[in-house]
Amino acid sequence: MRRVVLVALVMVGSLLGSSVLLAPVSEAAVAPSGKADKVIVVKSARRLYLVRDGQVMESFRVALGRNPKGTKIYQGDGRTPEGIYRIAALNPDSQFYRSIRVSYPNDADRARAQALGQAVGGDIMIHGLAPERRGYGGEHWRFDWTNGCIAVTDEEIDEIWQRVEIGTPIEIRP
Repeated sequence: MRRVVLVALVMVGSLLGSSVLLAPVSEAAVAPSGKADKVIVVKSARRLYLVRDGQVMESFRVALGRNPKGTKIYQGDGRTPEGIYRIAALNPDSQFYRSIRVSYPNDADRARAQALGQAVGGDIMIHGLAPERRGYGGEHWRFDWTNGCIAVTDEEIDEIWQRVEIGTPIEIRP
């Protein structure tokens, strides 16, 4: 069992790259406190990581766009974008309880959509649950149901809200 856990940690660590190392955390260990200096979303793992000084502060399970494989290509494709963005705004009055705007689209996103003659879209958020999905609670991540956003529970968006600022980098990986 210990070997399986170690292999899983190595795999997740390699997905996150060399800037973030995941190590086993004992109950006595204390995660860094304060604001995150980076947010990393690993779509294939359905995880959002709040990172500070290269260490994971907190991890959350996420639901993605209804077509989660690959990067967002154009408005309405149901995909969650992949790339480097920033936290652009905080919306306390979202229809999804609260939402945190991601700075999608970037120049590469615009060029890709334009090359296909499509609208690039926007309004990519990290947000709480839709009113009709609140009953899913902690199981919300088992269903990819957004239009391209990154969804967490309402309690989790409160936590993320407290730990990010406008301008915080967010990297969304495959």
